[in-house]
Amino acid sequence: MSTPNAALRAVRLGLLMSQDDFARAVREAGTRVGEPNDANKRLIQRWEAGTTQAPRPVYARALESVTGLPIEALGFAPRLILDQITADGKGGHDLGTTPSGIAPPTAQPSSDTRTRSNYSGVWLSRYEYFSSGRDATFTGLHYVVLLQHGGRLTARSLPGSSDSPLTMDLEVDGHVATGTWTEQTATSGYYRGARYHGAIQLLIEPTGRRMSGKWVGFGREFDVNTGPWELVYQTASTHQSALHEYNRRPDA
Repeated sequence: MSTPNAALRAVRLGLLMSQDDFARAVREAGTRVGEPNDANKRLIQRWEAGTTQAPRPVYARALESVTGLPIEALGFAPRLILDQITADGKGGHDLGTTPSGIAPPTAQPSSDTRTRSNYSGVWLSRYEYFSSGRDATFTGLHYVVLLQHGGRLTARSLPGSSDSPLTMDLEVDGHVATGTWTEQTATSGYYRGARYHGAIQLLIEPTGRRMSGKWVGFGREFDVNTGPWELVYQTASTHQSALHEYNRRPDA
């Protein structure tokens, strides 16, 4: 019997999406990167029921883009298995088990290496903003999972690192990353669940271990604000054990 994919369902519900909404988001993600797919509600149901344990790579990449999480954190086979399935010519359909009938093995942690061309991993996000209502400067801290697809970077904060979920969508051109950010503030916090968004540009250090730059966004008084923002590399691993380790409040 298939084991339900509770991880994927939990992520979808956390995004406040119905199965139809989620399928639409997966299709739109594929279209954005030039890899159209036919995701629909029935496919989402098969994934969540555990009938499919290894979606085709085109779907895997779209899922990572929508959720900001690596495919293994969504309850599926790790990317290594998916790539091997495709290389063997068996990637025409979503798969339930490996050819031997044995469920795909658990992902192993990736080596803790960093190159200029691949920035996937866990990073510490740190930005500063001035609160006119409190007449003080504050720091926002999140651990984010950064995933790279070609020249595109997507980031999503780990839920345990902050009460205010953060997402980023960036394009890399050489040593410059440019894009947008969105933060949904905590309902119990000072900003009472307000949603803020804006633009961001970061310069990537030659070591590939730090990105620093500026954000711009609107304020509560209908003004446009700006401030420093940096991402500091923590680990290249996006395995469940690494995500569990960083699913906590960052040290100030």
